[in-house]
Amino acid sequence: MAVAINCDMGESFGLYRMGDDVGMMPHITVANVACGFHASDPNHMRATVALAKQHGVRVGAHPSLPDLQGFGRREMKIPRDELANIVLYQIGALKAFLDAAGMRLNHVKPHGSLYGMAARQEEMAQAVADAALVYDVPVFGMAGTLHEEVYTARGLTFVSEYYADLDYAADGGLIITREHTAVDPQEAATRALRAIEEGKATSIEGSDVTVRADCICVHSDTPGAVEVAQAVKARVAPYLEKAA
Repeated sequence: MAVAINCDMGESFGLYRMGDDVGMMPHITVANVACGFHASDPNHMRATVALAKQHGVRVGAHPSLPDLQGFGRREMKIPRDELANIVLYQIGALKAFLDAAGMRLNHVKPHGSLYGMAARQEEMAQAVADAALVYDVPVFGMAGTLHEEVYTARGLTFVSEYYADLDYAADGGLIITREHTAVDPQEAATRALRAIEEGKATSIEGSDVTVRADCICVHSDTPGAVEVAQAVKARVAPYLEKAA
């Protein structure tokens, strides 16, 4: 089994800086690039695509709810057809920069609250699928949720994520916070390896939950993210896919 390491990137905006993309890029195989609705802008999108190409890292779109001020981590009520257009618009923007760089669109991964809502609300998941089907690329999500159920039913390739730097609830749900807290790199690496080998993670309540790690995510805005990515990469090296 070949496992990817992915990271949400290109999340700076104008003069505001978010995450260490230069430091993170050598330690991942896949980048999820922000498309302007929760972070990023044309200059940062193009620069992030160029950085990924330099390191042989594949690039996917990281679309969000239209929530630039809240970094896409606030829930919104949006009808399916409107949300599909919002997601399609963002994918198209990133695709333009990929085309300019001679790269292909690798996947779609919803961001923040859109990711969480699509895991449990069918209309949200269907809207993501509506947009992804236009490009016929895989969609990243959480196994055992509507991500897997809806995307696979629509004929899309589903890639299950495990989060090395976020906590899980007892029901297996991901705990998405406005700001990510620091994690111990070696503990994160140990948890990632267990997710691959045993398909298990320990919830904040102390119980085991079932996970599937087709890819492992480390967020660029987690404090000490580069150290976390380095530790995870070293620990899961026997399972790691090669960069593009």
